Amino acid sequence: MDQFSAHLDRGWDLVQRGDTRGAEASARRALELDPNSPEAHNLLGYVAALEGDGEEAIENYRQAIALDDTYLEAMLNAAEVYIHPLGEYDQAIEMCDQALDLAEVDEEIIDALLLKFDALLAKGDTDEAARVVERIPSGPYDNPNHTFLVGRALYEIGQTERAAPGREAFAGLAQKAIAGLNPVLRRYVDAADVYVSDVPGMELVAEGVDPRALVLLDGLISDELSRGGRADAPCARIFVYAINVARLAGSVEGIEREISLALEREITATFLEAEQAERPESELN
Repeated sequence: MDQFSAHLDRGWDLVQRGDTRGAEASARRALELDPNSPEAHNLLGYVAALEGDGEEAIENYRQAIALDDTYLEAMLNAAEVYIHPLGEYDQAIEMCDQALDLAEVDEEIIDALLLKFDALLAKGDTDEAARVVERIPSGPYDNPNHTFLVGRALYEIGQTERAAPGREAFAGLAQKAIAGLNPVLRRYVDAADVYVSDVPGMELVAEGVDPRALVLLDGLISDELSRGGRADAPCARIFVYAINVARLAGSVEGIEREISLALEREITATFLEAEQAERPESELN
């Protein structure tokens, strides 16, 4: 391996480790060896994006594209930054269209269409966003992240029956999230049945439930006793709202994490804080 390639490879390795300063140093060493390297500028752009400097990231991505007008990876990276944090959706759409003109395999086409979908949706053009989703090659997908992101897009345009991962997958991930909770928290929900819905129903929203809620604890022991229901567990039912979880998760791996964090918040607020408030003042001192 030559010295230039070694610096680039090390830079990407450092990115994976979270060492953005080291990655930037490697990219700049690569540029010293080849000032006209689109790959080095792409790496610098990626590092700048990770550090939250969208303008710097775009400058480097555009330099990479100027040096190689077929550099699809840099176009997709630029589109992502244009969407967030810059919020320049028309520029993102333009980048996606350039990438689509070059894309040859399904993986590249899916990446470009998903980014274009996000830009159109953020722009408020839901009709065109729905048309873009229809252009996405059908699964099954080799990349599990594509399975998740295409499913999220289908959820967003209301095609819940076609969306993936489906309700069973979400329920399974919710069960894994429950099993992974701290035992102090898990005991409150261990026996609960899990149900998956798209979003909280209008009747719940009317009662004050946040329409953006990720999970809802239902069938609490005090409520169940008053209705003559089960009293063998503090919480009888957990509702998981798939669309809201998917919007935050960003990947298949993120679904379980978001459900787990939401459960921790809800259990703490519903049970632990309530128990703390009910303890006599003498116990608290």
